[in-house]
Amino acid sequence: MNTKRTVLIVDDDKEIVELMKDFLEDEQFEAVEAYNAVQAMEALDRSRIDCILMDVMMPGQSGLELCRQIRKTRDTPILFLSARGEDVDKIRGLSLGGDDYIVKSATPEEVVARIKAVLRRSGKHEKDLKLELDFGRLVLDVRAHEARLDGSPVPLTPKEFDILRLLAEYPRQVFTYEQLLHRFWEGIGDKHSVTVHIGRIREKIEEDPKKPALITNVWGVGYRFEGVRR
Repeated sequence: MNTKRTVLIVDDDKEIVELMKDFLEDEQFEAVEAYNAVQAMEALDRSRIDCILMDVMMPGQSGLELCRQIRKTRDTPILFLSARGEDVDKIRGLSLGGDDYIVKSATPEEVVARIKAVLRRSGKHEKDLKLELDFGRLVLDVRAHEARLDGSPVPLTPKEFDILRLLAEYPRQVFTYEQLLHRFWEGIGDKHSVTVHIGRIREKIEEDPKKPALITNVWGVGYRFEGVRR
C-alpha cells in the first residue's frame, strides 16, 4: 500500500514546478503538477491531495482566487509561494484560508520543511486525540477534527481548528504571540500570521467578532479562551 503523502504543485513556471517536484520526491513525497487553476481543480477531483503548494500570481485565475474556490469545499492545507513578500500580501493570503506564505527566495529545502510542518499539524493520529470539548453553543470534536456551532459544522481550516483546539483545551490560559508562532509556524513568520488566523476564527465562532467573547485579547501579550467546559 502506498503511504506517501501527495503534494499538488500549482505554478505556471515549469522550472519551479520541476525543481520542487524533484526535491519533494527526494523526501519521499508524491508530487502532482498543475500549471493553472483549471488543472489544479481537476487534480483535486482526480487525486487524493494531502497538501497544496500554490503560486500567487498566475495567468487567468490567481492563486488567491483559487484558494477562495478551494476553501468552499475542502480544508486541504495550502501554502502560498510568491515572489512578493510584503505584509499586506501575506495577510491577504492567510485571511483567504492559506496555512502558510513562503517567499520564493526561500530554498527548496526550506519549502519542503514548511510543507512537512503543515502536514504534521494537520495529520493527527487517533491515539493522540482527546475527548470532545463541549462549551455549550460551541463543540469541538477533536477525533473528527470538526467544530460545531449551535449544531452546525464550522468551516475551519486545519490550522484554524488546531489553534482553536489548543486555546480551548486550556481555558483562561494566556498564549503569547510567540508561543503560538512557535507552535503553529515553527517560529517562522511574524505576529501578523497569528492575528490574521485568530481574526478568521473569530469571524466563524463569535456572535460579534468585533467584540469577541470566546477568544479575548490580553493586550500586548496574546490570547486566551473564555469558554466554560460542560
